[in-house]
Amino acid sequence: MPSQLYSAFDNVRFFEGVDMIKPDLMGDVWPVAEPSADISAYGSAKLAPTGAFEARSSQSFKLIYTVGKLGIDDTGSIRVVFRVVSDFGRLQVNNSGENNYVSATTNGSADLKLKYDPDGHQRPWNKCLTIEVRKGCLRPGDEITISFGSVSARAGGMQLPSAVEHQFEFKVLTDVCAVGHYVPIAESPAIAVVPGKPVIWKALLPTLRRPGERFCFGLKAEDKWGNPTDQAAGNFRLLTTLPVDGLPEEIIYKPGNKSLCFDNLKVLQPGCLRITVLGEGDSVIAASPPLVIEAGRHGGYWGDLHGQTGETVGLNTARSYFEFARDLAFLDVTAHQANDFQINNRFWAHINELTAEFLQEGRFVTFPGYEWSGNTAVGGDRNVFFATEGRQIHRSSHSLLPNRSDLGTDAHDANELFNALKAEDCIVYAHVGGRYADIGYAHDGRIETAVEIHSAWGTFEWLLTDSFDLGYRCGVVCNSDGHKGRPGASYPGASEFGAYGGLTCFLAEELSRKGILESQRRRHHYGTSGARLYLDVQVDFPTPATVFARDPNLFDNPDQEQINTAMMGDIVQTRDNEVTLRLQTITQAPIERIEIRSGKNVLKTLYGYGKKDLSSRIRVLCCGAEYRGRGRETHWDGEARFKAARITRMEKINIWNHERKCELIGEDKISWQTITTGNFCGFDVWLEEGEDARLEVETNHGSLRAKLKDIGRDDLVREAGGLERRLRIFRLPEENTTYEMTAQLKIAITPSGDNPLWVCVTTQDGFQAWSSPVYVFQK
Repeated sequence: MPSQLYSAFDNVRFFEGVDMIKPDLMGDVWPVAEPSADISAYGSAKLAPTGAFEARSSQSFKLIYTVGKLGIDDTGSIRVVFRVVSDFGRLQVNNSGENNYVSATTNGSADLKLKYDPDGHQRPWNKCLTIEVRKGCLRPGDEITISFGSVSARAGGMQLPSAVEHQFEFKVLTDVCAVGHYVPIAESPAIAVVPGKPVIWKALLPTLRRPGERFCFGLKAEDKWGNPTDQAAGNFRLLTTLPVDGLPEEIIYKPGNKSLCFDNLKVLQPGCLRITVLGEGDSVIAASPPLVIEAGRHGGYWGDLHGQTGETVGLNTARSYFEFARDLAFLDVTAHQANDFQINNRFWAHINELTAEFLQEGRFVTFPGYEWSGNTAVGGDRNVFFATEGRQIHRSSHSLLPNRSDLGTDAHDANELFNALKAEDCIVYAHVGGRYADIGYAHDGRIETAVEIHSAWGTFEWLLTDSFDLGYRCGVVCNSDGHKGRPGASYPGASEFGAYGGLTCFLAEELSRKGILESQRRRHHYGTSGARLYLDVQVDFPTPATVFARDPNLFDNPDQEQINTAMMGDIVQTRDNEVTLRLQTITQAPIERIEIRSGKNVLKTLYGYGKKDLSSRIRVLCCGAEYRGRGRETHWDGEARFKAARITRMEKINIWNHERKCELIGEDKISWQTITTGNFCGFDVWLEEGEDARLEVETNHGSLRAKLKDIGRDDLVREAGGLERRLRIFRLPEENTTYEMTAQLKIAITPSGDNPLWVCVTTQDGFQAWSSPVYVFQK
C-alpha cells in the first residue's frame, strides 16, 4: 500500500475556520445577572487593531469600552481579564517607558484608577486589570479607552503569548453598582496569536516496530517558541539507513503546511532506521531519532496522556488538542485530562464524543478520561482513563460548576475515588501538578498502575521512590500535563513552567485500547523527559522464575508463567540469590550516563565516554526544587567565573525560556537567572585553560569552588538544601559519538521484600529516560 501524506494547515487567520471554544462547554462560575436582564445594559467593547499577530511579538492595542444603559457608579469598575496560563508579558501601570505598560482615559466626568494583579480574578481568568471609577460616575454612552503597550524608544509594547492561541481574549467584566459583583459583557474582543518564522526542523519516527509493521514519519518546522509554523518551505532529500517501503526519496514542503506525515510506511528487515533530511547542497536540515526494527511480541508506541485545553484552564479547544497530538506531534496514543471541578456535563459528553471520533486503532489510540483534582490533603492529583466512552465521571468537587444536580456522584477523597472506580475498566496514574499526589494517603494498585515522574511541572523521582518505601509496585510514566494544547510537544514558553513535557513509550502487542491497557496493567512502559529513544531492560534468572500477569499481593490467583528472562515492569518471584540485568539503549543524542538502580540505590553508573576522552568542555548544572508542593520552583541567580581560563564557546542546557538570562560576559564569566522544578538546567563551556585555572560559582543558594584540574568525569556537588537542590559540575569530551550502549550487571537479591531494578538514561542534550522497575522478590 502506498504511503498516505497528511498536511496540517493553519486556518486561524482572522478566526476563519477556527474551532472556537464554546461557552456552554466551559466550567466558569460567573456571577451572572438575572435571567431576564438585558446583558447589553452592561456595556460593550471593541479592540483595535484586530486580526492575527505573531507569537511573542510586541504590539499595541486600544480597547474602547462603551458604558451601557446602567451607567457606572462612583467606585464601580470594569475588569479586563486574561487566562492564567497565557504567558503574555506581565502588565504594569507605573512606567510608560517599559514593556507592557497600560493606561486608561475616559471622556466621562470621573477619574480612573488602574491596578493589575496576576491573581486578581477567578480561575481560569486570574490575570486581572481593574479600572476603577473615582470622584464621579460614568453615564450611558461614555467611553473608557485602555491602551495596552505604549511603543517608545525604550518600550516595545505589549508582549503577546509565546504559544499559539486561536482566541486570545480581552475578556471584559463590569461592576456597575460598586458591589464587587462582576458581570461579563455580551461579547469581548479577541485576537489570534499565530506562529512565527521557522527556526528549527523536526523529523520524528516511532521507536520500536516489528518487520512489516506500519508506522509514520513526520516532518515539521517550529518557530522560536516551539510552535509548528506554516511559514516553512523547501525541497528536501530523505536519506535512510534502511530501505523503507512507501517513503519517497525527495519531498516538496510547501508554505501553508504545519507538518507533513508519511503514513503506512514499512521496513521489512531488522535493524535501526534513522532518517536524515537533506536540503540544498546536502546540508542536514533535521535528523530523526532511532526506529528499531526487530521481531518480538511488542511494538513501542509513544503517548502523552495528560493535558487540557481552554474549556477548562488551558488554551484552545479539545478538538484542536487531539488534532495536534495526531498531526503535529505524531503521537500514537493520547488522552485529555481536564480538571474535574471545571468539567460540566456537556463538556464531559464532548470529550467522550471526541475520543470516539479520533480513535483509529492501529493508527491513533485515544482514551476518555479526566483529572481527579483533589487537594493533596485528601490524596492529591490523579489521572483517570476509561476503556470505553460513556462512563460516569466522579469529580473531587463541583468547585467551579454552577449545576450541582449530580453532587452525589462526587468522590471527595482519593479513597472514595478508588472505591467508586473498583468495578470500572479503567487505569489511574498518580501525578504531581499544582496538587501533588499523596500515595501514602491513598493507593489502589489494582487500578493505579503508575506514577508520573516527569511533566512540564518538573521531575519527581521521589514519587516513585516513595512507592518503594510503601511496598507498592508502580510503573513509570511521563507526560506533559500541558495547558497550551500541545500534547507531545509541550514547551514551557515564557511562563514559570521549567521543563519540557514528557512522553511515555508503551510496549504493547498491538496499537489498540486493549493493547495499551494491558501494557499499563503490566507496567510495560518507560518514560522520558520529552525525547524519543529506544530503551530495553531485561533481567535474566539462572533458574526458572515465576512472572505474574497481575500483582499477586492484590489479585487472587493471577495468571503466571515460568520464565528465565523478565522485561521492564514485570513482577517476578525467584529462588535465585543473584540475577543479571541487561540493558540496551539507542538514543537521539550522545549518551552522557546511565544509572543502574535497585530501589533508591545507584548500583553502577555507566558513561558514554571514557576518562581519556575528557576535554576542556565543562558542564555546570543547577538542580532540584524548593519542596513538593505548588510553590516548588527554585529561582537561581548565579555567576560562574573561570579564572586563568578563557571561554571560547557556551551552550545552554534545558533553559527553555529564551527570555531568562544565561549569557557570556567578557571571556571568563557566565551569568544566569533560571528556574528548576525538580529537573536540571545549566550550560556547557569550552575553555582555553591556564595551568592554575579555577572555577568559582556563586549563586543565591550556595557556592562552589574548584581547581579546573580537579574537575573530571565524576560530579563535583554542592548540596543546597530544599528538595534535592544542588549544584553539579563535571567534565565532558569535546565530541561524544556514543548513541548506543549495551551493558549487563549481576545483582544480588535481597531475600526480604521487593528488589525494584530500573535504569535512568541521561543524554548529552539534557533529556532523561526512566524504565519501569522489574520487581523481583523471593518470598
